[in-house]
Amino acid sequence: MKLAGRDLSCVRGGRRVFSGIDFSVGSGSALLLTGPNGAGKSSLLRMIAGLVRPEGGHFVLEGGDPELSIGEQAHYVGHLDPLKPALTVLENLEFWARFLNGGGLHANLSNSNGANAYSDGVAGPLAAGSELNEALAAVGLADLVSLPAGYLSAGQRRRLSLARVLVAPRRIWLLDEPTTALDAASQERLYRLMQAHLASGGILVAATHGPVGLADAAELRLGAGASGGQVPRKPESPAESAAAATGRSAAKS
Repeated sequence: MKLAGRDLSCVRGGRRVFSGIDFSVGSGSALLLTGPNGAGKSSLLRMIAGLVRPEGGHFVLEGGDPELSIGEQAHYVGHLDPLKPALTVLENLEFWARFLNGGGLHANLSNSNGANAYSDGVAGPLAAGSELNEALAAVGLADLVSLPAGYLSAGQRRRLSLARVLVAPRRIWLLDEPTTALDAASQERLYRLMQAHLASGGILVAATHGPVGLADAAELRLGAGASGGQVPRKPESPAESAAAATGRSAAKS
């Protein structure tokens, strides 16, 4: 599978945000959208998800389901956490599992290694036979299943929102600043989930202002002075490497 954007332009509120943007990302690969605030990172993610119409250009998805839009084959996790405060943690996740799976919980497919699979047989991040509780455990919320979501902290709400990508496997993940509000241990869990997604043939596009633990990701920088095309991501600076290492060490201690 390969996702590409060609000569994309965006106008919001009468202001041209970007133009001439090209990118391509294939199975098992990640693309990081970087740049200053207001450069259009969130807008580009929303365009890919089908929530915002491009002013110009188009997207191409090779190897996907021709009967579905790109947005229907992707998970989009934006800035807002779509949770009902009166429902418990488990009830919120069950709602999204049913909604994203067309009204029924996902029936996990299995490959020869016992891992669950995407609709085309590519393995997903969670083990076969996994249920909602296992998805919650993967994001560190196993002890809060009965707590109403209205009592969750910002980081806990973010983790519950991210758990949606595990209960309805889709090949494309679109994540807008996914580490926002996450502590060191939660960032480590997210790193592992993203790496498992890529290892099983998934595609990841993420907007970020800092390191996300994906050393081999390509980078598309938006904003003034940007070229409009993606480049291999430069090695993390000593400060970034130290920050990431500190987070991982704290998570493991």
